[in-house]
Amino acid sequence: MTASKAPTPSSKKSRPAGKTVLRREILGARRPSNYFWAAITAIGGTGFFLAGISSYLQTNLLPFSDLPAQLVFIPQGIAMGFYGTAALLLCLYLVLIIKWNVGSGYNEFDKEKSEARIFRYGFPGKNREIDLHYPLKDVLAVRAEIQEGLNPKRALYLKVKGKGDIPMTRVGQPISLADLENQGAELARFLQVPLEGL
Repeated sequence: MTASKAPTPSSKKSRPAGKTVLRREILGARRPSNYFWAAITAIGGTGFFLAGISSYLQTNLLPFSDLPAQLVFIPQGIAMGFYGTAALLLCLYLVLIIKWNVGSGYNEFDKEKSEARIFRYGFPGKNREIDLHYPLKDVLAVRAEIQEGLNPKRALYLKVKGKGDIPMTRVGQPISLADLENQGAELARFLQVPLEGL
């Protein structure tokens, strides 16, 4: 008798583990956009930082240009060094949240246990794992929030009696309107509760 392999989690689609369980993986900080910006800030920050040091030492540390060594340290060199340091610190932050995969987790709804479970990874420390459990009978509705404009917001919330609205979707990057509608309708159908906001 051969053992079957466990299913691999998907970050985009819900994965029903059976007729009575609905589980959806949540993508955290390991998004392509974070990898892209970490690389850009690393390259730009290193360039600006070396340009600032070059102007102070009057020695060119950048192989592709002689200009940094010709800059006056005050104020040009200091400004470039400051911008380079800020960019490198931002790059370090992005690398750390990618490594820790902050915001990742899953939403699981189990009719057999009559339980909703919301699990997320946060920053390292005592409260790194956020693990919330709610009885399914306390779930009142699924609510969609849609805000368009310069800072669009598309998110799903679980309305829980006595707890308010619990966020269900990933943080930092709004999902598409079609995905929001599909996920909201699927969850509301599974839980047999109203879908609000659409």
